[in-house]
Amino acid sequence: MKSFADISHISLNKAGEELCGDQVRILKMDDKTRVVLSDGLGSGVKANILATLTSEIIITMLREEIPFEDVLETVIGTLPICKIRQIAYSTFSILEIDHVASRFQVINFDNPFPLYFKKGKITKLPEKNTLVLNKKIQISEGPLEEGDFLAMVSDGVLYAGPGQLYNFNWNRDNLEGFLSEILQKRVSIARNVVSKVMTHTDELYEGYPGDDATMVGVYFRPRRSAMVFTGPPLKKEDDEKCARMLLEFDGRRIVCGGTTGEIVARFSNQEIETDNSTLYKDVPPVGYLEGVHLLTEGVLTLVKTADVIEAAEGEISNLPWNRSAAVLLSIELLAADDITFLVGQQINSFYQNPILPMSVSIRKNLVERLAGYLRKLNKDVEILYF
Repeated sequence: MKSFADISHISLNKAGEELCGDQVRILKMDDKTRVVLSDGLGSGVKANILATLTSEIIITMLREEIPFEDVLETVIGTLPICKIRQIAYSTFSILEIDHVASRFQVINFDNPFPLYFKKGKITKLPEKNTLVLNKKIQISEGPLEEGDFLAMVSDGVLYAGPGQLYNFNWNRDNLEGFLSEILQKRVSIARNVVSKVMTHTDELYEGYPGDDATMVGVYFRPRRSAMVFTGPPLKKEDDEKCARMLLEFDGRRIVCGGTTGEIVARFSNQEIETDNSTLYKDVPPVGYLEGVHLLTEGVLTLVKTADVIEAAEGEISNLPWNRSAAVLLSIELLAADDITFLVGQQINSFYQNPILPMSVSIRKNLVERLAGYLRKLNKDVEILYF
């Protein structure tokens, strides 16, 4: 199974400010992922505008595959200089991950230099410096292996302390030690690491951040894949094809739909068992089939799952504490890095009843709604129709 670059970021606004002066943009492509962290000078609206402008210029140019040298010259040449402090109005870091070669490159302009950990221990990044329009640019690159963790932070994280002043008793060495302690324990996802650091940062600020603070964490780990088979195919001969694709899939295997479950059960020569302890008022119970990690009813469960995921804002920790099929399916989808939907397009006349709400009338619309939300969570989603 291919490795996966798990990316997460969290920001804290300076106390009293509605807008954050740090901005993060992520650009996922077929073979590369680019991440931009920009820190606008000061705080509030002005800093937010400067950071947003910087990050958008960079990510737009990178999307067009413009060489890094031209991107840097454009951004640095565009940014105004503070007349009093003689520094740029926005600083930035650019991370490029090459998924094919399993390598990374970091380009840093006046942000704290990224932190890199191997097996939970801080590892010094090789660094070379260059000048772009007389401005110092730090560049580092290297291989990525499973278990590696790379962090980019704004200076609001590096010197977090009470009040409106930086705390120089909390510095890079302290942050490295804090991160190392987390990473030498069992780590499952980047979000958990970033969340612990930013919670501690907020505590150092005593709940009133004196500066905008942002952390971007990248954890290189095994990829988590899921396949969802829902709805009987239009052509009878595709029943076996879909069942075989599901049961031979290297990852989590999920079936949504009574008729769909019967197709898989028939192909695998099994009978479905129902767990009535998972029956809830608005969601039918789950069933069991050997070789399938989760078996649920179809359209009604998909409707509820979409509602549950959106209500939880894509966070597993925000999901309801129950064993309903919708919650179990939500956990599977949110835990996966890439999801393949096999969608049968045979129409179930029950769900075309005009008395029913439109949200449950067409399975295809439900899957596309779910897929759209999952893509916003930076998950790779593929839909195959049969």
